[in-house]
Amino acid sequence: MTKRVRTAVFPVAGLGTRFLPATKALPKEMLTVVDRPLIQYAVDEAREAGIEHFVFVTGRSKGVIEDHFDRQFELETTLELRGKTRALEELRKDLPSAGRTSFTRQQEPLGLGHAVWCARDIVGDNPFALLLPDMLFKGKPGVLKQMMDAYEESAGNVIAIEEVPHAEVSSYGVVGRGAGADNGFRVTQMVEKPRPEEAPSNLIISGRYILQPEIFALLADQPRGAGGEIQLTDAMQTLMNTQPFTGVKYVGQSFDCGSKIGFLTANVAYALDRPDIRDGFLAALERLSLDEVMAEPTKAAAE
Repeated sequence: MTKRVRTAVFPVAGLGTRFLPATKALPKEMLTVVDRPLIQYAVDEAREAGIEHFVFVTGRSKGVIEDHFDRQFELETTLELRGKTRALEELRKDLPSAGRTSFTRQQEPLGLGHAVWCARDIVGDNPFALLLPDMLFKGKPGVLKQMMDAYEESAGNVIAIEEVPHAEVSSYGVVGRGAGADNGFRVTQMVEKPRPEEAPSNLIISGRYILQPEIFALLADQPRGAGGEIQLTDAMQTLMNTQPFTGVKYVGQSFDCGSKIGFLTANVAYALDRPDIRDGFLAALERLSLDEVMAEPTKAAAE
């Protein structure tokens, strides 16, 4: 019988150096796409997929994430007194139930594999989902829910897959594709950042995982890999020797919010998807014509 996935791990200890100075005091996971923090989108996706326990692997200066998932009585009282019931309901709806969140520290920046290993005692001997908050997915149902459906059919380990231009595979972890449909195919190999001519495909691992607890023992003894960090992909490659991995080429759109272009694109896409602001935002974009923006540097140089 397939063991149900009830726990999700969110690695949120990164420094967010690509967004300095904004992330000097604010965790990158709290940067907002329209009016919701990145971490809230990841938690929403996990809740939709049936996750009941949310584990955050944090670092220094990340206390605001813990505060975000706690009640703020002063704010709630103020909203209630001012009759702002809709805003109050939204706050309460986003809040996990008491006892459903756990926080543990990654005390050294030793990579994603080490961050996952830091959650071992909380997760225990159970399968778990892993969501990288930098990756924002727009799809119905959510990507993790699509993966859960595949997990119920195949058990083992499941990873989210997307297709990229073949020339770009050297920036990603790439998988080999075996038998099966897009919503659940056998992963035959994993290669970290291969040269395009050596890549087994143009299918990349994309920030969502369902993993079996045996990964923790492998991470405990995992030698440091690229960048002197403990690499999750290295441990998954070893785990493939004894357990199956299923790839899900998800239906939806991804935004790499660890990059400025991806983050800005996500804000535009999500704003256009909001009925309450779509028309006003489109009007603002029309006023901000591309020709005027592109002309400014030329005009300044001429002067």
